[in-house]
Amino acid sequence: MSDWLIPLAEFQKGLAASGEDFFTGVRHGSMRALVYAPKGSDPQTPHKQDELYIVISGTGRFRKGEEVRPFAPGDVIFVEACAEHRFEDFSDDFLTWAIFWGPDGGE
Repeated sequence: MSDWLIPLAEFQKGLAASGEDFFTGVRHGSMRALVYAPKGSDPQTPHKQDELYIVISGTGRFRKGEEVRPFAPGDVIFVEACAEHRFEDFSDDFLTWAIFWGPDGGE
């Protein structure tokens, strides 16, 4: 996608067509913006860049290191580069924005 305003519906179409649990719809420099919708469990491992999640729909718990907190739509979750993290016990309608940026190792 090359536009600067992209509706969520376009990301959701890309997600459905991808067969993956994520779809990257915007890239610029080191920044990537995507939607993420794991099913059943969250298999992700630590990332090299800083990351921001903005929950679109669904509820559950988020684990960062040893700390676990509930999340709901509208919540913003920051994860620094290389931190262990994952979504747990999330509802079937869970969907979140994920935005990565910056150098490997974080800012």
